[in-house]
Amino acid sequence: MKSNHERYLYLGLDTSAYTTSLALVDHNEKLLVDQRFLLPVNKGSLGLRQSEAVFSHILNFPRLWQQERKVLNDAFLAAVACSVRPRPVDESYMPVFKVSEAFGLFLAQTMGLNYLPSSHQEGHVIAGLWSAGLKQGNYLILHLSGGTTEILSSEETEPGLLKLQLLGGTADLNAGQFIDRLGQAMGLGFPAGPKLERLACKSRNESIKIPLAVKGSNISFSGPASHAERLLEQGCSREDLARAIEKCIADSLSVAVRGSMLKANDYQGLLAVGGVSANIYIRNRLKEKLSGWSLFFARPEYAPDNAVGLAVQAARRLGENREEMTDVKRN
Repeated sequence: MKSNHERYLYLGLDTSAYTTSLALVDHNEKLLVDQRFLLPVNKGSLGLRQSEAVFSHILNFPRLWQQERKVLNDAFLAAVACSVRPRPVDESYMPVFKVSEAFGLFLAQTMGLNYLPSSHQEGHVIAGLWSAGLKQGNYLILHLSGGTTEILSSEETEPGLLKLQLLGGTADLNAGQFIDRLGQAMGLGFPAGPKLERLACKSRNESIKIPLAVKGSNISFSGPASHAERLLEQGCSREDLARAIEKCIADSLSVAVRGSMLKANDYQGLLAVGGVSANIYIRNRLKEKLSGWSLFFARPEYAPDNAVGLAVQAARRLGENREEMTDVKRN
């Protein structure tokens, strides 16, 4: 075992609904490895069954590990963090995350590593904080993806230890589901996010409006999605409809943040994470509509599902001293 603390590395593993990912950082949170495989989705489908995703993850992990294990030739792998559930709450469960949990535990037990079970959501938040260069503190979080649309308060009480509280979000469809549902209707395939964004850039008419459905801090995207489908059936151009969808999502979020009665002065800023937050128009629209807030965004490459935040979390939680790492390992 190497004793040079500067050679310690921290591994993150994540198996979300559509991505298998592995990341390695050093004790300074310098990213050394970021590998991801998107899961194959059949043409015309709006997603994968959990059993299909689990099988794909099992096939993907050995390939990811084989490609990057050479990084360990001159370094010591000290700890592994993995997503074991979607959110850090007791009732949160999805079968796909049992794969990262199983691989993480196997590595930890076989190699004598410290082991940190975490959640997919915590990985997203820490990836956002890390990539935006934000210091430890109290932030309002917009988690925007195909599986989640939530408004959260986030406090990093100790390095890598997040206290998340749900304040609002969607009551039905998530923002990413809204995009994928209409993207499928427009023939964009799945996932539709990047293609819809490129299509919207060709719009020359921003007068198309999709009614918002927001009450307090709660958002409904089901009604707006049905309205958008009717517009498409009535002959609305795909480009203009794509832009209207982006506008509807951004405006719904801004209204919900204002409806939550939260004060910008109570937070060090508002941070948006998740794949939908990578959309440039939505980012700019949020900046316009929430001008009283200090807005930050996960860097686009770290906004979608990835294991980087989990690796950083391991470095923060377990990298302070060896005694603490041993204690976490026992738990």
